[in-house]
Amino acid sequence: MFSNRYVRTIIFSRVLLQLGIWIRNYAVLLYVTDLTNNNPVYVSLISVAEFAPIFLFALIGGTFADRWRPKRTMVWSDLLSSLSVVAVLLAIMNGGWIALLIGSFISASLSQFSQPSAMKLYKQHVPVEQLQGVMAMSQTIVAVFMVLGPVIGTFIFLQFGIEVSLVLTAVLFLGSSLVLSSLPRDAEQVKSNGAGSFMKELKAGLSYIGSNQSLKTLSLTFSAVGLASGLTQPLQIFLVIEKLGQDKQFLQWLVMTNGAAMLIGGIAIMGIAKKVKPQRLLMLGLIVTAVCTIGIGASTMIWLTISLLIISGLFYPCIQGGIQTLIVRNTEGAFIGRVSGAIMPVFMGMMVTGMFISGYLKDSLPLTVVYAASGGLIIIGALLLIPLVVEKRSKAEGGSAS
Repeated sequence: MFSNRYVRTIIFSRVLLQLGIWIRNYAVLLYVTDLTNNNPVYVSLISVAEFAPIFLFALIGGTFADRWRPKRTMVWSDLLSSLSVVAVLLAIMNGGWIALLIGSFISASLSQFSQPSAMKLYKQHVPVEQLQGVMAMSQTIVAVFMVLGPVIGTFIFLQFGIEVSLVLTAVLFLGSSLVLSSLPRDAEQVKSNGAGSFMKELKAGLSYIGSNQSLKTLSLTFSAVGLASGLTQPLQIFLVIEKLGQDKQFLQWLVMTNGAAMLIGGIAIMGIAKKVKPQRLLMLGLIVTAVCTIGIGASTMIWLTISLLIISGLFYPCIQGGIQTLIVRNTEGAFIGRVSGAIMPVFMGMMVTGMFISGYLKDSLPLTVVYAASGGLIIIGALLLIPLVVEKRSKAEGGSAS
């Protein structure tokens, strides 16, 4: 795979981007908690700024990625992300810390145009037999940085402060842009038919989902799970402080543990995925995650919390693997890009909603109750899959009977 110039270049650029993103995210988190004395509302707003663009721009970015030249789109997205971080740094130096939220929002928005373009380049220049391996490698990079990212980000912030953290982030984003600029020039593309074709393509993707029962079921499940994830995402730091009695820096070890388990679980799932039906894999992952989420919210013992995070991390790839497989199997090839671009915002939109209200819930309810509510929503998401599981089982029995 690494003999392919496009794979080498894009993977290297993703490494630089992931490193920059984690340094930025943890610098922003720790800086804002210091300034606001761990105010849960402001902490939840950080997560909203980082994840809301996925909801707002995923479908738009995916559609535009099919219309724009992919290399040029990626180069400019990373370059503009670097410039946005520089602008935030200047604002911070003048005392405007709210600019951190705006900068995170802009940078995350630009990535919604860059990521689909990378997929387009893979499709154009990677042989079909290597494509699955390349995608697995991309996911592995994300998992590796879930382990290393929090440690690196926290260390740099504690040692050097917010200014150095933002400078490094800007340099890494710029480096990614320069690496991508070494790719061959984009081939000329045939222009779309008319200015209105964008909206037609977008509406066609939404109509396709509406007419596909399996995709509608997945959308409902994503909604419940997304809301559940959003409720707990910004509250992890309070879990560390209030439930475990540790300093906020201890959060990095919890995230690292969960990320390591996800990496191991992902490797294991690659070996058994062909033997287990995706809808069952997804349901198993959701049920285990729900139980672990409720347990984590109730735990006051470090060893128990870490054990539950490990179990949850091991089974999380069941969710991702089941989701991706079900989308591919239930979607015609011509609609895969728009379907993934439409369903992901459903998940992310509900996740952002959960993040937005989590701070307010934390102010009025015990942390245990919020985590229990999150686990309950995940169980609802699993129950919503029952018609899909029954339908697949009926088809399988019908096929064997004939």
